[in-house]
Amino acid sequence: MSDQVKEREIKDVATLKALADPVRLAILNALYKREPSPLSVKEIAAELGDTPTKLYRHIKQLEQVGLIMVAETRLVSGIVESRYRNAQKSLRLAPEVFADETSKRPEVLGALLAAMDLVRSDFELKYLTDRLELPPGPDGRPRASSQFSHFSMRLRPERVVRLRNQLGVILDELAEEGDSADEDAIDVTLFTLLYATKSAPPADRSAHADRV
Repeated sequence: MSDQVKEREIKDVATLKALADPVRLAILNALYKREPSPLSVKEIAAELGDTPTKLYRHIKQLEQVGLIMVAETRLVSGIVESRYRNAQKSLRLAPEVFADETSKRPEVLGALLAAMDLVRSDFELKYLTDRLELPPGPDGRPRASSQFSHFSMRLRPERVVRLRNQLGVILDELAEEGDSADEDAIDVTLFTLLYATKSAPPADRSAHADRV
Protein backbone atom coordinates (compact mmCIF):
# COMPACT_ATOMS: atom_id res chain seq x y z
CA MET A 1 0.00 0.00 0.00
CA SER A 2 1.40 3.40 -1.04
CA ASP A 3 2.08 6.13 1.47
CA GLN A 4 0.34 9.48 1.27
CA VAL A 5 2.51 12.10 -0.46
CA LYS A 6 2.69 15.72 0.73
CA GLU A 7 1.70 17.33 -2.57
CA ARG A 8 0.80 16.13 -6.03
CA GLU A 9 1.25 18.28 -9.11
CA ILE A 10 -1.43 17.62 -11.71
CA LYS A 11 -0.52 17.71 -15.38
CA ASP A 12 -2.04 14.64 -17.07
CA VAL A 13 -5.38 14.68 -18.90
CA ALA A 14 -6.89 11.70 -17.05
CA THR A 15 -6.43 13.30 -13.63
CA LEU A 16 -7.67 16.68 -14.88
CA LYS A 17 -10.83 14.97 -16.15
CA ALA A 18 -11.27 13.26 -12.79
CA LEU A 19 -11.12 16.64 -11.07
CA ALA A 20 -13.66 18.18 -13.46
CA ASP A 21 -16.67 17.19 -11.38
CA PRO A 22 -17.95 18.83 -8.17
CA VAL A 23 -19.03 15.46 -6.75
CA ARG A 24 -15.54 14.01 -7.03
CA LEU A 25 -14.07 17.17 -5.54
CA ALA A 26 -16.56 16.88 -2.67
CA ILE A 27 -15.39 13.30 -2.08
CA LEU A 28 -11.78 14.50 -1.84
CA ASN A 29 -12.84 17.23 0.58
CA ALA A 30 -14.76 14.75 2.74
CA LEU A 31 -11.65 12.57 3.01
CA TYR A 32 -9.47 15.59 3.82
CA LYS A 33 -11.79 16.61 6.64
CA ARG A 34 -11.60 13.19 8.26
CA GLU A 35 -7.83 12.72 7.98
CA PRO A 36 -6.12 10.58 9.07
CA SER A 37 -9.10 8.25 9.47
CA PRO A 38 -10.06 6.40 6.26
CA LEU A 39 -13.70 6.30 5.18
CA SER A 40 -15.88 3.72 3.49
CA VAL A 41 -18.13 4.67 0.58
CA LYS A 42 -21.08 4.56 2.98
CA GLU A 43 -19.35 6.95 5.37
CA ILE A 44 -18.38 9.29 2.52
CA ALA A 45 -21.99 9.30 1.34
CA ALA A 46 -23.13 10.23 4.85
CA GLU A 47 -20.67 13.14 4.89
CA LEU A 48 -22.06 14.40 1.58
CA GLY A 49 -25.72 13.68 2.33
CA ASP A 50 -25.88 11.36 -0.66
CA THR A 51 -26.43 7.66 -1.33
CA PRO A 52 -23.51 5.21 -1.74
CA THR A 53 -24.82 3.93 -5.08
CA LYS A 54 -24.33 7.38 -6.61
CA LEU A 55 -20.72 7.56 -5.49
CA TYR A 56 -19.24 4.22 -6.55
CA ARG A 57 -18.31 5.27 -10.10
CA HIS A 58 -16.80 8.51 -8.81
CA ILE A 59 -14.78 6.62 -6.22
CA LYS A 60 -13.55 4.23 -8.90
CA GLN A 61 -12.45 7.06 -11.19
CA LEU A 62 -10.59 8.82 -8.38
CA GLU A 63 -8.87 5.57 -7.49
CA GLN A 64 -7.91 4.82 -11.10
CA VAL A 65 -5.97 8.08 -11.44
CA GLY A 66 -4.38 7.69 -8.02
CA LEU A 67 -6.08 10.59 -6.24
CA ILE A 68 -7.42 8.27 -3.54
CA MET A 69 -6.25 4.89 -2.33
CA VAL A 70 -7.50 1.98 -0.30
CA ALA A 71 -6.12 2.47 3.20
CA GLU A 72 -7.60 -0.67 4.71
CA THR A 73 -10.25 -3.33 4.20
CA ARG A 74 -12.57 -5.09 6.60
CA LEU A 75 -15.21 -7.79 6.46
CA VAL A 76 -18.75 -6.48 6.91
CA SER A 77 -21.60 -9.02 6.79
CA GLY A 78 -19.44 -11.35 4.72
CA ILE A 79 -18.51 -8.61 2.23
CA VAL A 80 -15.07 -7.03 1.96
CA GLU A 81 -15.46 -3.29 2.51
CA SER A 82 -12.74 -0.89 1.34
CA ARG A 83 -11.92 2.24 3.30
CA TYR A 84 -10.31 5.12 1.44
CA ARG A 85 -8.03 8.05 2.10
CA ASN A 86 -6.52 10.71 -0.13
CA ALA A 87 -3.26 9.74 -1.80
CA GLN A 88 -1.87 13.24 -1.23
CA LYS A 89 -2.22 15.99 1.35
CA SER A 90 -2.63 18.73 -1.26
CA LEU A 91 -3.11 19.19 -5.00
CA ARG A 92 -1.61 21.73 -7.34
CA LEU A 93 -2.05 22.26 -11.09
CA ALA A 94 1.27 22.25 -12.92
CA PRO A 95 2.14 25.66 -14.46
CA GLU A 96 2.49 24.18 -17.95
CA VAL A 97 -1.19 23.22 -18.15
CA PHE A 98 -1.99 26.94 -18.50
CA ALA A 99 0.29 27.46 -21.52
CA ASP A 100 -1.35 28.82 -24.67
CA GLU A 101 -0.16 25.94 -26.82
CA THR A 102 -1.24 23.13 -24.49
CA SER A 103 -3.82 20.63 -25.73
CA LYS A 104 -5.17 20.22 -22.19
CA ARG A 105 -7.00 23.56 -21.98
CA PRO A 106 -10.55 22.04 -22.01
CA GLU A 107 -9.65 19.64 -19.19
CA VAL A 108 -7.98 22.39 -17.16
CA LEU A 109 -11.01 24.63 -17.58
CA GLY A 110 -13.31 21.79 -16.52
CA ALA A 111 -11.31 21.19 -13.32
CA LEU A 112 -11.26 24.90 -12.44
CA LEU A 113 -14.98 25.40 -13.07
CA ALA A 114 -15.81 22.30 -11.02
CA ALA A 115 -13.86 23.76 -8.09
CA MET A 116 -15.74 27.05 -8.43
CA ASP A 117 -19.08 25.22 -8.55
CA LEU A 118 -18.22 23.25 -5.42
CA VAL A 119 -17.26 26.37 -3.45
CA ARG A 120 -20.36 28.19 -4.71
CA SER A 121 -22.68 25.36 -3.66
CA ASP A 122 -21.02 24.97 -0.26
CA PHE A 123 -21.14 28.71 0.47
CA GLU A 124 -24.78 28.91 -0.63
CA LEU A 125 -25.72 26.06 1.71
CA LYS A 126 -23.82 27.52 4.68
CA TYR A 127 -25.27 30.99 4.05
CA LEU A 128 -28.88 29.86 3.68
CA THR A 129 -28.69 27.62 6.76
CA ASP A 130 -27.05 30.31 8.93
CA ARG A 131 -23.90 28.27 9.42
CA LEU A 132 -21.36 31.00 8.73
CA GLU A 133 -19.21 31.47 11.83
CA LEU A 134 -19.57 34.92 13.43
CA PRO A 135 -17.05 35.18 16.30
CA PRO A 136 -17.49 38.13 18.67
CA GLY A 137 -15.45 41.28 18.15
CA PRO A 138 -13.79 43.46 20.83
CA ASP A 139 -17.16 45.01 21.68
CA GLY A 140 -18.80 41.62 22.17
CA ARG A 141 -20.97 41.94 19.06
CA PRO A 142 -20.80 39.29 16.29
CA ARG A 143 -18.19 40.04 13.68
CA ALA A 144 -18.12 38.21 10.38
CA SER A 145 -14.99 36.11 9.88
CA SER A 146 -15.87 35.82 6.19
CA GLN A 147 -14.21 38.09 3.68
CA PHE A 148 -15.29 38.72 0.12
CA SER A 149 -13.24 40.80 -2.30
CA HIS A 150 -13.71 41.13 -6.02
CA PHE A 151 -11.86 43.73 -8.03
CA SER A 152 -9.99 44.28 -11.26
CA MET A 153 -7.16 46.73 -11.66
CA ARG A 154 -4.09 47.40 -13.75
CA LEU A 155 -0.75 46.42 -12.22
CA ARG A 156 2.79 46.39 -13.48
CA PRO A 157 4.02 42.88 -14.40
CA GLU A 158 6.47 42.77 -11.51
CA ARG A 159 3.69 43.73 -9.07
CA VAL A 160 1.55 40.87 -10.38
CA VAL A 161 4.41 38.45 -9.77
CA ARG A 162 4.91 39.83 -6.25
CA LEU A 163 1.20 39.53 -5.47
CA ARG A 164 1.13 35.96 -6.73
CA ASN A 165 4.17 35.10 -4.62
CA GLN A 166 2.63 36.70 -1.53
CA LEU A 167 -0.51 34.61 -1.93
CA GLY A 168 1.65 31.53 -2.48
CA VAL A 169 3.51 32.15 0.78
CA ILE A 170 0.22 32.28 2.71
CA LEU A 171 -1.07 29.09 1.10
CA ASP A 172 2.23 27.26 1.68
CA GLU A 173 2.22 28.41 5.32
CA LEU A 174 -1.31 27.09 5.86
CA ALA A 175 -0.47 23.79 4.18
CA GLU A 176 2.58 23.42 6.42
CA GLU A 177 0.54 24.15 9.56
CA GLY A 178 -2.15 21.60 8.83
CA ASP A 179 -5.37 21.31 10.79
CA SER A 180 -5.54 22.73 14.30
CA ALA A 181 -6.35 20.30 17.11
CA ASP A 182 -7.58 23.05 19.43
CA GLU A 183 -11.11 22.64 20.76
CA ASP A 184 -12.15 26.10 19.56
CA ALA A 185 -10.85 25.58 16.00
CA ILE A 186 -13.39 26.25 13.24
CA ASP A 187 -13.66 25.01 9.65
CA VAL A 188 -12.47 27.57 7.11
CA THR A 189 -12.71 27.54 3.32
CA LEU A 190 -10.24 29.61 1.31
CA PHE A 191 -10.62 29.86 -2.46
CA THR A 192 -8.18 32.06 -4.37
CA LEU A 193 -8.27 32.98 -8.05
CA LEU A 194 -5.78 35.42 -9.50
CA TYR A 195 -5.40 35.79 -13.23
CA ALA A 196 -3.89 38.41 -15.52
CA THR A 197 -5.39 39.01 -18.95
CA LYS A 198 -3.66 39.89 -22.17
CA SER A 199 -4.42 43.23 -23.75
CA ALA A 200 -7.15 42.97 -26.36
CA PRO A 201 -6.24 43.83 -29.96
CA PRO A 202 -7.21 47.38 -30.95
CA ALA A 203 -10.10 46.12 -33.07
CA ASP A 204 -11.54 44.21 -30.12
CA ARG A 205 -11.22 47.20 -27.79
CA SER A 206 -13.03 49.51 -30.19
CA ALA A 207 -15.81 46.97 -30.69
CA HIS A 208 -16.25 46.69 -26.92
CA ALA A 209 -16.39 50.48 -26.59
CA ASP A 210 -19.19 50.61 -29.15
CA ARG A 211 -21.24 48.14 -27.12
CA VAL A 212 -20.90 49.98 -23.80
